Amino acid sequence: MSRWMGVIERYREFLSVSEKTPVITLNEGNTPLVKADNLARIINPDLEIYLKYEGLNPTGSFKDRGMTMALSKAREAGSRAVICASTGNTSASASAFAARAGIDCFVLIPEGKIALGKLSQAMVHGARVLQVKGNFDDALRLVREISAEHPVTLVNSVNPYRIEGQTTAAFEVCDALDGPPDCHVLPVGNAGNITAYWRGYRTYREQGVIDRLPVMLGFQAAGAAPIVLGHPVEKPETLATAIRIGNPASWKQAVAARDESGGLIESVTDEEIVEAYRMLASAEGIFCEPASAATVAGVRKLQERGYFRKGQRLVLTLTGHGLKDPDLAIRVSSPAHTVEAEKDAVLKVLGL
Repeated sequence: MSRWMGVIERYREFLSVSEKTPVITLNEGNTPLVKADNLARIINPDLEIYLKYEGLNPTGSFKDRGMTMALSKAREAGSRAVICASTGNTSASASAFAARAGIDCFVLIPEGKIALGKLSQAMVHGARVLQVKGNFDDALRLVREISAEHPVTLVNSVNPYRIEGQTTAAFEVCDALDGPPDCHVLPVGNAGNITAYWRGYRTYREQGVIDRLPVMLGFQAAGAAPIVLGHPVEKPETLATAIRIGNPASWKQAVAARDESGGLIESVTDEEIVEAYRMLASAEGIFCEPASAATVAGVRKLQERGYFRKGQRLVLTLTGHGLKDPDLAIRVSSPAHTVEAEKDAVLKVLGL
């Protein structure tokens, strides 16, 4: 049995690495593609729905795919420190891979706007974390300026190796399905992921691995929907912290993915996201971070409009694990009951 060695070793022929590249890996990738029959029965039994569960990457999100490339190339270039702005997942991934590489990691986060599950990861891996009195876009502006003037490597998705690493998720989807889906659905925040998937699908077609391309469907949170609105959002607001971004770094590339694929980028409300978040957990047993549920909310919205055709195959990317934001899970779930340590008391509450 061959051992999984991470996305660089698996897809080396499609990536910008050589024998000289020191591969910094946590054996990321190879995440499950879960057939969601229960979800399909609720939304539309005539659809074939799969969930690409990226929450089972080493640090709990899809960011690990790009970070293995970014840190490997940073080490190859002799970098001794990396820096990033983050709403949470990037900081968790960057700090873990920097620790693995033995180099310093500096993280700028929006003050009070990051889920504790993600913040705790960056801190425990030894990153230097600074809270900025502003939003993600302010933090990104600062790290771009700092990395341009000082010897630190920027590892946000403006780093081309980040996007390149994330293309491997599209490769895995095609390998698992023996071809592309009809539609691929993603949450859209900084827009690097929809950019990467589209690039991955195009690479596979150019190399003759697949003979067609999927339609790309992206969903932003209504309170942080600059692409939908057509202009930056100065103060983005949504409980889905991973996509609380008002001026996406990969805006143009995301629009290109939408237009070239014949797809769309629309928005869903926080209420729709929470409903989908709970549905995924209760119907499929999959616990994802709130931003991930924007995909399910979006598919439900399009289904109500009659968008899909019978028999279509959909892949929905779930970008991060639910334990990234446990506070929300508790807030939107039924409370636990406190009972006496007696059988009759327990049975009464359970209705047995």
